[in-house]
Amino acid sequence: MFGLIARVSDVLIVAFSAIFVHWLRFGYHVESAWSDADTLLIAFDCALVLLIFPAFGVYQSWRGKPLSGLAWRVAGAWLAASCIALMLIFSLHRSDVVSRLWFGGTTLLALALLVFVKVTVHLVLRRVRRSGLNQKRVVVVGAESHSRSILNHLRAQSQAGFQPAMVYEPEDDETLTDLPRSDTQTIDGVPVLREFSRLVSKVREARIGEIWLAVPLSNERLLLRFMHEFRNDFVNLRFMPDTRSLSLYNHSLVDILGIPTINLAAAPVTELEMWPKRVFDSLFAFGVLLLLTPVLLAIAIAVKCSSPGPVLFRQRRKGIDGHQFEIFKFRTMRVHEEAPGQLTQAGRQDKRITRVGAFLRRTSLDELPQFFNVLLGQMSVVGPRPHALEHDDLYKNLVDGYMFRYRIKPGITGWAQVNGYRGETTRVEKMEARVKFDLFYIQYWSFWFDIKIVLITLLKGFTGSNAY
Repeated sequence: MFGLIARVSDVLIVAFSAIFVHWLRFGYHVESAWSDADTLLIAFDCALVLLIFPAFGVYQSWRGKPLSGLAWRVAGAWLAASCIALMLIFSLHRSDVVSRLWFGGTTLLALALLVFVKVTVHLVLRRVRRSGLNQKRVVVVGAESHSRSILNHLRAQSQAGFQPAMVYEPEDDETLTDLPRSDTQTIDGVPVLREFSRLVSKVREARIGEIWLAVPLSNERLLLRFMHEFRNDFVNLRFMPDTRSLSLYNHSLVDILGIPTINLAAAPVTELEMWPKRVFDSLFAFGVLLLLTPVLLAIAIAVKCSSPGPVLFRQRRKGIDGHQFEIFKFRTMRVHEEAPGQLTQAGRQDKRITRVGAFLRRTSLDELPQFFNVLLGQMSVVGPRPHALEHDDLYKNLVDGYMFRYRIKPGITGWAQVNGYRGETTRVEKMEARVKFDLFYIQYWSFWFDIKIVLITLLKGFTGSNAY
Protein backbone atom coordinates (compact mmCIF):
# COMPACT_ATOMS: atom_id res chain seq x y z
CA MET A 1 0.00 0.00 0.00
CA PHE A 2 2.78 2.40 0.92
CA GLY A 3 4.55 1.66 -2.36
CA LEU A 4 1.40 2.44 -4.35
CA ILE A 5 0.94 5.75 -2.51
CA ALA A 6 4.58 6.64 -3.16
CA ARG A 7 4.21 5.98 -6.90
CA VAL A 8 1.00 7.99 -7.18
CA SER A 9 2.50 10.92 -5.27
CA ASP A 10 5.58 10.95 -7.54
CA VAL A 11 3.41 11.12 -10.65
CA LEU A 12 1.32 13.91 -9.11
CA ILE A 13 4.47 15.86 -8.21
CA VAL A 14 5.68 15.67 -11.83
CA ALA A 15 2.30 16.79 -13.19
CA PHE A 16 2.00 19.61 -10.64
CA SER A 17 5.51 20.85 -11.43
CA ALA A 18 4.73 20.99 -15.15
CA ILE A 19 1.46 22.88 -14.64
CA PHE A 20 2.90 25.30 -12.07
CA VAL A 21 5.97 26.20 -14.16
CA HIS A 22 3.73 26.57 -17.23
CA TRP A 23 1.56 29.04 -15.30
CA LEU A 24 4.67 31.00 -14.21
CA ARG A 25 6.03 31.05 -17.75
CA PHE A 26 2.90 31.80 -19.80
CA GLY A 27 0.24 32.94 -17.34
CA TYR A 28 -3.08 31.38 -16.43
CA HIS A 29 -5.12 32.58 -19.43
CA VAL A 30 -2.68 31.69 -22.21
CA GLU A 31 -4.29 28.39 -23.15
CA SER A 32 -2.76 28.24 -26.58
CA ALA A 33 0.72 28.10 -25.09
CA TRP A 34 0.08 24.52 -23.89
CA SER A 35 0.75 22.25 -26.86
CA ASP A 36 0.16 18.59 -27.54
CA ALA A 37 3.93 18.13 -27.39
CA ASP A 38 3.93 19.46 -23.81
CA THR A 39 1.22 17.00 -22.86
CA LEU A 40 3.12 14.18 -24.55
CA LEU A 41 6.35 15.11 -22.77
CA ILE A 42 4.73 15.10 -19.34
CA ALA A 43 2.97 11.83 -20.11
CA PHE A 44 6.35 10.33 -21.03
CA ASP A 45 7.83 11.68 -17.78
CA CYS A 46 5.05 10.20 -15.65
CA ALA A 47 5.27 6.83 -17.36
CA LEU A 48 9.06 6.76 -17.05
CA VAL A 49 8.82 7.59 -13.33
CA LEU A 50 6.77 4.42 -12.87
CA LEU A 51 9.30 2.41 -14.90
CA ILE A 52 12.66 3.88 -13.88
CA PHE A 53 12.20 4.70 -10.19
CA PRO A 54 11.76 1.02 -9.20
CA ALA A 55 14.84 0.12 -11.25
CA PHE A 56 16.86 2.69 -9.28
CA GLY A 57 15.68 1.18 -6.00
CA VAL A 58 13.71 4.28 -4.97
CA TYR A 59 10.81 2.26 -3.59
CA GLN A 60 12.81 -0.31 -1.67
CA SER A 61 12.89 -0.24 2.12
CA TRP A 62 15.21 2.48 3.44
CA ARG A 63 14.87 1.38 7.04
CA GLY A 64 18.29 1.74 8.67
CA LYS A 65 19.91 3.16 5.52
CA PRO A 66 21.33 6.69 5.04
CA LEU A 67 18.86 9.17 3.51
CA SER A 68 21.66 10.69 1.43
CA GLY A 69 21.61 7.49 -0.64
CA LEU A 70 17.86 7.85 -1.16
CA ALA A 71 18.24 11.50 -2.23
CA TRP A 72 20.93 10.62 -4.79
CA ARG A 73 18.88 7.75 -6.20
CA VAL A 74 15.77 9.90 -6.57
CA ALA A 75 17.79 12.64 -8.27
CA GLY A 76 19.50 10.19 -10.62
CA ALA A 77 16.25 8.40 -11.48
CA TRP A 78 14.37 11.64 -12.21
CA LEU A 79 17.16 13.10 -14.36
CA ALA A 80 17.37 9.81 -16.28
CA ALA A 81 13.60 9.88 -16.86
CA SER A 82 13.72 13.52 -18.03
CA CYS A 83 16.55 12.82 -20.48
CA ILE A 84 14.80 9.79 -21.95
CA ALA A 85 11.52 11.74 -22.30
CA LEU A 86 13.34 14.56 -24.08
CA MET A 87 15.00 12.07 -26.45
CA LEU A 88 11.59 10.60 -27.25
CA ILE A 89 10.25 14.08 -28.09
CA PHE A 90 13.25 14.69 -30.35
CA SER A 91 12.69 11.36 -32.10
CA LEU A 92 9.08 12.39 -32.81
CA HIS A 93 10.29 15.75 -34.24
CA ARG A 94 8.20 17.75 -31.76
CA SER A 95 11.01 19.47 -29.86
CA ASP A 96 10.54 22.72 -31.79
CA VAL A 97 7.20 23.44 -30.07
CA VAL A 98 8.41 22.67 -26.53
CA SER A 99 9.55 25.64 -24.45
CA ARG A 100 13.10 25.02 -23.23
CA LEU A 101 12.58 27.36 -20.27
CA TRP A 102 9.39 25.52 -19.28
CA PHE A 103 11.02 22.11 -19.60
CA GLY A 104 14.09 23.16 -17.64
CA GLY A 105 11.98 24.76 -14.90
CA THR A 106 9.75 21.69 -14.67
CA THR A 107 12.77 19.40 -14.37
CA LEU A 108 14.35 21.44 -11.58
CA LEU A 109 11.13 21.99 -9.62
CA ALA A 110 10.12 18.33 -9.87
CA LEU A 111 13.65 17.31 -8.80
CA ALA A 112 13.49 19.53 -5.71
CA LEU A 113 9.98 18.41 -4.77
CA LEU A 114 10.65 14.69 -5.32
CA VAL A 115 13.77 14.76 -3.13
CA PHE A 116 12.12 16.97 -0.50
CA VAL A 117 8.98 14.84 -0.20
CA LYS A 118 10.88 11.54 -0.10
CA VAL A 119 13.34 12.75 2.55
CA THR A 120 10.57 14.40 4.59
CA VAL A 121 8.45 11.24 4.60
CA HIS A 122 11.36 9.13 5.77
CA LEU A 123 12.30 11.68 8.44
CA VAL A 124 8.73 11.48 9.73
CA LEU A 125 8.94 7.68 9.68
CA ARG A 126 12.16 7.88 11.68
CA ARG A 127 10.44 10.01 14.32
CA VAL A 128 7.54 7.55 14.43
CA ARG A 129 9.93 4.61 14.86
CA ARG A 130 11.88 6.46 17.54
CA SER A 131 8.64 6.71 19.52
CA GLY A 132 8.29 2.91 19.41
CA LEU A 133 5.88 2.49 16.49
CA ASN A 134 6.41 0.81 13.10
CA GLN A 135 9.01 -1.60 14.52
CA LYS A 136 10.52 -4.72 12.98
CA ARG A 137 11.43 -7.41 15.49
CA VAL A 138 14.92 -8.88 15.08
CA VAL A 139 16.67 -12.02 16.29
CA VAL A 140 20.44 -11.64 16.66
CA VAL A 141 22.52 -14.80 16.28
CA GLY A 142 26.08 -14.68 17.59
CA ALA A 143 28.47 -14.73 20.50
CA GLU A 144 27.58 -12.56 23.49
CA SER A 145 30.23 -9.87 22.89
CA HIS A 146 29.33 -9.34 19.23
CA SER A 147 25.59 -9.61 19.92
CA ARG A 148 25.90 -6.98 22.66
CA SER A 149 27.62 -4.67 20.17
CA ILE A 150 24.79 -5.10 17.65
CA LEU A 151 22.17 -4.53 20.36
CA ASN A 152 23.93 -1.29 21.28
CA HIS A 153 23.76 -0.23 17.63
CA LEU A 154 20.05 -1.02 17.52
CA ARG A 155 19.33 1.08 20.58
CA ALA A 156 21.56 3.93 19.48
CA GLN A 157 19.72 4.10 16.15
CA SER A 158 16.15 3.65 17.29
CA GLN A 159 14.96 5.72 14.31
CA ALA A 160 15.69 2.71 12.08
CA GLY A 161 12.79 0.84 13.66
CA PHE A 162 14.52 -2.46 14.50
CA GLN A 163 13.52 -3.94 17.86
CA PRO A 164 15.63 -6.76 19.36
CA ALA A 165 13.36 -9.70 20.20
CA MET A 166 15.88 -12.29 21.33
CA VAL A 167 19.48 -13.46 20.99
CA TYR A 168 20.54 -16.95 19.95
CA GLU A 169 24.03 -17.78 21.18
CA PRO A 170 25.47 -20.85 19.44
CA GLU A 171 28.34 -22.76 20.97
CA ASP A 172 31.77 -22.28 19.41
CA ASP A 173 31.60 -25.87 18.17
CA GLU A 174 28.01 -25.48 16.91
CA THR A 175 26.58 -28.94 16.25
CA LEU A 176 23.52 -29.96 14.37
CA THR A 177 21.92 -31.64 17.37
CA ASP A 178 19.40 -30.15 19.77
CA LEU A 179 20.90 -30.73 23.19
CA PRO A 180 18.88 -28.96 25.94
CA ARG A 181 20.57 -25.82 27.27
CA SER A 182 19.67 -23.16 29.81
CA ASP A 183 17.68 -20.21 28.41
CA THR A 184 17.63 -18.07 31.55
CA GLN A 185 20.31 -15.52 30.65
CA THR A 186 19.61 -12.09 29.16
CA ILE A 187 21.82 -9.54 27.40
CA ASP A 188 20.81 -5.97 28.23
CA GLY A 189 17.29 -7.19 28.95
CA VAL A 190 16.99 -9.26 25.75
CA PRO A 191 16.40 -13.01 26.38
CA VAL A 192 19.11 -15.38 25.20
CA LEU A 193 18.19 -18.76 23.70
CA ARG A 194 20.66 -21.62 23.28
CA GLU A 195 18.33 -24.31 21.98
CA PHE A 196 17.81 -24.17 18.22
CA SER A 197 14.37 -25.83 18.17
CA ARG A 198 13.01 -23.33 20.73
CA LEU A 199 14.37 -20.47 18.66
CA VAL A 200 12.62 -21.78 15.53
CA SER A 201 9.34 -22.14 17.40
CA LYS A 202 9.49 -18.64 18.87
CA VAL A 203 10.39 -17.06 15.52
CA ARG A 204 7.35 -18.65 13.89
CA GLU A 205 4.97 -18.05 16.80
CA ALA A 206 5.91 -14.36 17.11
CA ARG A 207 6.08 -13.90 13.32
CA ILE A 208 9.54 -12.36 13.54
CA GLY A 209 10.67 -11.12 10.13
CA GLU A 210 14.42 -10.53 10.62
CA ILE A 211 17.25 -12.84 11.70
CA TRP A 212 20.72 -11.32 11.76
CA LEU A 213 23.49 -13.92 11.63
CA ALA A 214 26.43 -12.25 13.36
CA VAL A 215 28.76 -15.23 13.31
CA PRO A 216 32.31 -15.80 12.03
CA LEU A 217 32.91 -16.44 8.35
CA SER A 218 34.08 -19.96 9.19
CA ASN A 219 30.73 -21.02 10.69
CA GLU A 220 29.31 -22.16 7.39
CA ARG A 221 27.35 -25.05 8.91
CA LEU A 222 25.32 -22.73 11.10
CA LEU A 223 24.52 -20.47 8.14
CA LEU A 224 23.37 -23.45 6.08
CA ARG A 225 21.28 -24.70 8.98
CA PHE A 226 19.38 -21.42 9.25
CA MET A 227 18.94 -21.21 5.48
CA HIS A 228 17.58 -24.75 5.36
CA GLU A 229 15.31 -24.37 8.39
CA PHE A 230 13.68 -21.14 7.20
CA ARG A 231 13.67 -21.89 3.46
CA ASN A 232 9.85 -21.98 3.43
CA ASP A 233 9.34 -19.02 5.80
CA PHE A 234 9.20 -15.39 4.78
CA VAL A 235 12.00 -14.39 7.13
CA ASN A 236 14.84 -12.09 6.10
CA LEU A 237 18.15 -13.81 6.89
CA ARG A 238 20.96 -11.25 6.95
CA PHE A 239 24.60 -12.25 7.35
CA MET A 240 26.63 -9.80 9.44
CA PRO A 241 29.98 -11.59 9.62
CA ASP A 242 31.90 -11.31 12.87
CA THR A 243 35.28 -10.22 11.45
CA ARG A 244 36.68 -8.66 14.62
CA SER A 245 39.54 -11.13 14.76
CA LEU A 246 40.71 -10.34 11.24
CA SER A 247 41.74 -6.68 11.58
CA LEU A 248 40.99 -3.38 13.26
CA TYR A 249 38.82 -1.79 10.63
CA ASN A 250 35.27 -1.74 9.35
CA HIS A 251 34.74 -4.19 6.50
CA SER A 252 32.70 -2.83 3.62
CA LEU A 253 30.92 -5.02 1.08
CA VAL A 254 31.70 -4.20 -2.55
CA ASP A 255 30.87 -5.71 -5.92
CA ILE A 256 33.80 -6.93 -8.03
CA LEU A 257 33.00 -8.65 -11.33
CA GLY A 258 29.48 -9.21 -10.02
CA ILE A 259 30.83 -11.08 -6.96
CA PRO A 260 29.96 -9.77 -3.46
CA THR A 261 33.32 -9.06 -1.82
CA ILE A 262 34.23 -8.08 1.74
CA ASN A 263 37.09 -5.61 2.06
CA LEU A 264 39.41 -6.85 4.81
CA ALA A 265 42.12 -4.27 4.06
CA ALA A 266 41.46 -1.80 1.25
CA ALA A 267 41.00 1.91 0.65
CA PRO A 268 38.26 2.90 3.14
CA VAL A 269 36.74 5.72 1.04
CA THR A 270 35.89 5.73 -2.68
CA GLU A 271 37.21 8.27 -5.15
CA LEU A 272 33.73 9.77 -5.56
CA GLU A 273 33.34 10.26 -1.81
CA MET A 274 36.69 12.05 -1.64
CA TRP A 275 36.02 14.75 -4.24
CA PRO A 276 34.71 17.36 -1.73
CA LYS A 277 37.90 16.83 0.26
CA ARG A 278 40.05 17.34 -2.84
CA VAL A 279 38.25 20.54 -3.82
CA PHE A 280 38.56 21.86 -0.27
CA ASP A 281 42.26 20.95 -0.13
CA SER A 282 43.08 22.83 -3.33
CA LEU A 283 41.08 25.95 -2.46
CA PHE A 284 42.26 26.06 1.16
CA ALA A 285 45.94 25.53 0.28
CA PHE A 286 45.84 28.16 -2.47
CA GLY A 287 44.15 30.64 -0.13
CA VAL A 288 46.67 30.03 2.67
CA LEU A 289 49.68 30.43 0.38
CA LEU A 290 48.23 33.56 -1.19
CA LEU A 291 47.39 35.23 2.14
CA LEU A 292 50.61 34.21 3.90
CA THR A 293 53.06 35.05 1.11
CA PRO A 294 54.66 37.90 3.16
CA VAL A 295 54.95 35.58 6.18
CA LEU A 296 56.55 32.85 4.06
CA LEU A 297 59.10 35.32 2.69
CA ALA A 298 59.90 36.62 6.17
CA ILE A 299 60.39 33.08 7.52
CA ALA A 300 62.57 32.16 4.54
CA ILE A 301 64.84 35.17 5.21
CA ALA A 302 65.02 34.34 8.94
CA VAL A 303 65.91 30.69 8.24
CA LYS A 304 68.60 31.71 5.76
CA CYS A 305 70.14 34.09 8.29
CA SER A 306 69.93 31.62 11.20
CA SER A 307 72.58 29.21 9.90
CA PRO A 308 74.23 28.17 6.63
CA GLY A 309 72.16 25.86 4.46
CA PRO A 310 69.02 25.73 2.31
CA VAL A 311 65.75 27.40 3.34
CA LEU A 312 63.67 24.28 2.82
CA PHE A 313 64.21 20.88 4.37
CA ARG A 314 63.20 18.04 2.06
CA GLN A 315 62.67 14.45 3.06
CA ARG A 316 61.15 11.35 1.48
CA ARG A 317 57.86 10.28 3.06
CA LYS A 318 55.15 7.77 2.21
CA GLY A 319 51.90 9.05 0.74
CA ILE A 320 48.64 7.34 -0.17
CA ASP A 321 49.05 3.59 -0.80
CA GLY A 322 52.74 3.87 0.12
CA HIS A 323 53.76 6.01 -2.88
CA GLN A 324 56.75 8.10 -1.83
CA PHE A 325 57.00 11.86 -2.27
CA GLU A 326 59.28 14.66 -1.09
CA ILE A 327 57.82 16.63 1.80
CA PHE A 328 58.67 20.33 2.25
CA LYS A 329 59.40 22.08 5.55
CA PHE A 330 61.26 25.17 6.60
CA ARG A 331 64.68 24.06 7.83
CA THR A 332 64.82 24.25 11.63
CA MET A 333 68.17 22.50 12.29
CA ARG A 334 71.75 23.14 11.41
CA VAL A 335 72.93 21.09 8.45
CA HIS A 336 74.27 17.76 9.69
CA GLU A 337 74.69 14.18 8.50
CA GLU A 338 73.24 11.00 9.98
CA ALA A 339 74.43 7.44 9.62
CA PRO A 340 72.77 5.59 6.73
CA GLY A 341 69.41 4.10 7.78
CA GLN A 342 69.40 6.04 11.05
CA LEU A 343 67.26 9.03 11.97
CA THR A 344 67.40 10.83 15.30
CA GLN A 345 64.21 12.64 16.23
CA ALA A 346 64.47 16.18 17.54
CA GLY A 347 64.24 16.21 21.34
CA ARG A 348 64.05 18.76 24.09
CA GLN A 349 67.15 20.97 24.29
CA ASP A 350 68.38 19.49 20.98
CA LYS A 351 71.57 21.39 20.09
CA ARG A 352 70.97 20.88 16.37
CA ILE A 353 67.87 23.15 16.44
CA THR A 354 68.53 26.81 15.67
CA ARG A 355 66.93 29.63 17.65
CA VAL A 356 64.66 30.49 14.71
CA GLY A 357 63.96 26.79 14.20
CA ALA A 358 62.85 26.33 17.81
CA PHE A 359 60.25 29.08 17.36
CA LEU A 360 59.06 27.62 14.06
CA ARG A 361 58.70 24.13 15.55
CA ARG A 362 56.79 25.33 18.63
CA THR A 363 54.30 27.24 16.47
CA SER A 364 54.23 24.67 13.61
CA LEU A 365 55.13 27.43 11.16
CA ASP A 366 57.82 25.12 9.77
CA GLU A 367 54.96 23.05 8.27
CA LEU A 368 53.61 25.88 6.06
CA PRO A 369 55.52 24.81 2.89
CA GLN A 370 53.53 21.55 2.98
CA PHE A 371 50.62 23.47 1.46
CA PHE A 372 52.67 23.21 -1.76
CA ASN A 373 52.54 19.42 -1.28
CA VAL A 374 48.75 19.77 -0.99
CA LEU A 375 48.56 21.72 -4.26
CA LEU A 376 50.69 19.04 -5.92
CA GLY A 377 48.15 16.41 -4.78
CA GLN A 378 50.67 14.61 -2.55
CA MET A 379 49.07 15.57 0.76
CA SER A 380 45.77 16.70 2.21
CA VAL A 381 45.05 19.50 4.66
CA VAL A 382 43.71 16.91 7.13
CA GLY A 383 44.94 13.36 7.48
CA PRO A 384 47.40 11.16 9.38
CA ARG A 385 50.82 12.77 9.66
CA PRO A 386 53.46 11.09 7.45
CA HIS A 387 56.50 9.84 9.33
CA ALA A 388 60.08 9.45 8.19
CA LEU A 389 60.75 6.26 6.24
CA GLU A 390 63.07 5.02 8.98
CA HIS A 391 60.26 5.36 11.52
CA ASP A 392 57.88 3.52 9.19
CA ASP A 393 60.32 0.60 9.04
CA LEU A 394 60.63 0.65 12.83
CA TYR A 395 56.98 0.89 13.84
CA LYS A 396 55.20 -1.09 11.12
CA ASN A 397 55.97 -4.36 12.93
CA LEU A 398 55.54 -2.93 16.44
CA VAL A 399 52.21 -1.11 16.16
CA ASP A 400 49.20 -2.98 14.80
CA GLY A 401 47.50 -1.07 11.98
CA TYR A 402 50.42 1.34 11.54
CA MET A 403 50.66 1.07 7.74
CA PHE A 404 46.88 1.30 7.27
CA ARG A 405 47.33 5.03 7.95
CA TYR A 406 48.66 5.35 4.41
CA ARG A 407 45.41 4.13 2.83
CA ILE A 408 44.47 7.81 2.54
CA LYS A 409 46.54 10.92 1.84
CA PRO A 410 48.65 12.13 4.75
CA GLY A 411 47.78 15.53 6.16
CA ILE A 412 49.31 18.70 7.54
CA THR A 413 47.11 18.37 10.63
CA GLY A 414 45.07 15.47 11.91
CA TRP A 415 42.85 14.05 14.63
CA ALA A 416 45.89 12.81 16.57
CA GLN A 417 47.58 16.23 16.42
CA VAL A 418 44.59 18.22 17.71
CA ASN A 419 44.33 15.70 20.57
CA GLY A 420 47.89 16.46 21.66
CA TYR A 421 49.83 13.72 19.86
CA ARG A 422 52.48 15.65 17.99
CA GLY A 423 56.22 15.99 18.13
CA GLU A 424 58.65 13.38 19.40
CA THR A 425 57.55 9.77 19.99
CA THR A 426 60.04 8.40 22.52
CA ARG A 427 58.06 5.27 23.37
CA VAL A 428 56.11 2.71 21.39
CA GLU A 429 53.08 3.50 23.57
CA LYS A 430 53.04 7.07 22.26
CA MET A 431 53.05 5.87 18.67
CA GLU A 432 50.30 3.35 19.46
CA ALA A 433 48.13 6.14 20.85
CA ARG A 434 48.79 8.32 17.79
CA VAL A 435 47.94 5.47 15.42
CA LYS A 436 44.76 4.77 17.38
CA PHE A 437 43.57 8.34 16.74
CA ASP A 438 44.57 8.12 13.07
CA LEU A 439 42.63 4.88 12.58
CA PHE A 440 39.60 6.42 14.31
CA TYR A 441 39.78 9.32 11.84
CA ILE A 442 39.97 6.96 8.85
CA GLN A 443 37.11 4.81 10.12
CA TYR A 444 34.75 7.74 10.78
CA TRP A 445 35.96 10.14 8.11
CA SER A 446 33.56 12.67 6.68
CA PHE A 447 33.98 16.06 5.05
CA TRP A 448 32.56 17.76 8.15
CA PHE A 449 34.99 15.84 10.36
CA ASP A 450 37.77 17.50 8.32
CA ILE A 451 36.21 20.93 8.84
CA LYS A 452 36.01 20.27 12.59
CA ILE A 453 39.71 19.35 12.74
CA VAL A 454 40.69 22.45 10.74
CA LEU A 455 38.71 24.70 13.11
CA ILE A 456 40.26 23.05 16.19
CA THR A 457 43.70 23.48 14.63
CA LEU A 458 43.07 27.17 13.97
CA LEU A 459 41.95 27.64 17.58
CA LYS A 460 44.54 25.64 19.50
CA GLY A 461 46.55 23.42 17.20
CA PHE A 462 49.49 25.65 16.28
CA THR A 463 51.38 25.22 19.55
CA GLY A 464 51.91 22.34 21.92
CA SER A 465 54.15 21.19 24.75
CA ASN A 466 55.33 18.16 22.75
CA ALA A 467 56.57 20.20 19.78
CA TYR A 468 60.24 21.09 20.03
